[in-house]
Amino acid sequence: MIAQEKKVAPTSQKLYNEITAMDTQLFEAFNAKDMSKFKPLFTEDLEWYQDNGGLLSYDTVFANFEKMFKNENKLTRCLVEGNLAVHLVKDYEAIETGRRQFHRSKMKKKKSALLNS
Repeated sequence: MIAQEKKVAPTSQKLYNEITAMDTQLFEAFNAKDMSKFKPLFTEDLEWYQDNGGLLSYDTVFANFEKMFKNENKLTRCLVEGNLAVHLVKDYEAIETGRRQFHRSKMKKKKSALLNS
């Protein structure tokens, strides 16, 4: 028996561009550690599944991001060029897939000099 190939509706360029723009907005805020721009991109019914922690609530997720953003180690993300794909999910929304690179660098603390006057 030969498996039949299912035909998938192509993703419109408009939807692809919208999701690409949101991806850029999300990770620009993440890379800048700008919680005021990052957090509003999520809804409070967020379900975040972490492989070593299981299902995490909205409050737990953002408490973790707050800690991460205050950390000296700066974690940044960039999309591997030409690797983003958007797949429609029937009667729902869409799923974005792609390869990303995450980089971690140690941020130098700024030292302030005390002046005696």
